[in-house]
Order: sequence, then structure tokens, then C-alpha cells
Amino acid sequence: MNTPDYQSQHKKRLSHMPWLYFSLKPKLLSWAKPWQEQVQADFMALETVSFGENCFIAPEVNLFAEPGRGIQVGDLCMIAADSFLHGPITLGDEVAINHGCSLDGGRAGITIGDQTRIANNVTIYAFNHGMHPDQPIYQQSVTSEGVVIGKDVWIGAQVGIVDGITIGDSAVIGMGCIVTRDVPNYAIVAGNPARVIGDRREKV
Repeated sequence: MNTPDYQSQHKKRLSHMPWLYFSLKPKLLSWAKPWQEQVQADFMALETVSFGENCFIAPEVNLFAEPGRGIQVGDLCMIAADSFLHGPITLGDEVAINHGCSLDGGRAGITIGDQTRIANNVTIYAFNHGMHPDQPIYQQSVTSEGVVIGKDVWIGAQVGIVDGITIGDSAVIGMGCIVTRDVPNYAIVAGNPARVIGDRREKV
């Protein structure tokens, strides 16, 4: 009878629920920390990426950062399995990106502030195609204005954020929103297209 491979299963659990890494007991951390150090070292050897202190990066992350399109990750960040990140991208400290997200920085880049949490299957693209009717879309020039997301922002599952958007500090983006306009500080937005429905400062 085969012995259950608990460690492999635990790695899979951490890759999809990376917040668990930060509460591991010393016995589990004794193998998880060297594993994470190796995962991050492998990414840094292959791509133009840097990681801050005590991050968790799932080995199943699809991370691509060519020279000039680097990815900078702050301290205590977590990026879950099956996410796709293509630089330029800058993450502050304590940023969480859950499983299945897709972020492409285009030319102008994506910047995400400290303590922002991004739920699963969020899409953020910092570029766009031309749409002139006299030429196939794929042959048209790509533009890139960039996306800026502030500090302490909560972005719900399956949100889409288009190029050129700024989301203010402490905003909340409801599940399934398509964000096509800038979002003020503390705003709570919902719907498609997203619209302001409240203010976090009133949630006391």
C-alpha cells in the first residue's frame, strides 16, 4: 500500500490558498520555506523579476518579465496558482493575487498599492487594440496608458479592469464588475459597467 504524499498535497493547498503559508507552524515551515526560496530563485534566474521578504509565489504561476518589462514584488505578497503575470508590473507590500488572475502590463505597466487584495479570476490589461473598421484589429497599433490601483483596495472575483484606469485608495470593486472609468478613494462600485453605489467610510 502506497504511503499518502501529504507534503505534495499540502504544497498544492498552499498554491491555491497562499494565505495559509503565513500561519504555518514551525514543523511545516521547516520544509515550506526552503521550497518557497527555491521557487522564487528559479523565477529570478529565468525572468526579470524581484521578490521582497517573506513572499509566497505558487510554482504554478505563469510569470513572464522580459528586460524592460520587469516585475517587482514587495514584501509579504502572495500570488496563487494558475495566475498569468506579464510585466511591467509593480506590487507594493502585502498584495494578494488569488488563483486564475490575468495581468498584462502592456508598455505603460500595472501598479498595485500596499495591502490590496485581488480575488480569483480577475483580469487587468494595460493595453488596447485600435478598432478602425478599415483594417483587421490584430494588425492595428496597440496603445498602453497603464493601470494604477491604490492601497487597501479589495477587488472581487471575476472583475475586469481596462487600460487607462486609476482605482483610488481603499476602494471596493464588487464581484463581476467591468471597470471602464476611474474609481475614487473609498468608493464601493458594482455592476457592468461599474458604478459607485456607496462609500467605505459609511460602513462603520
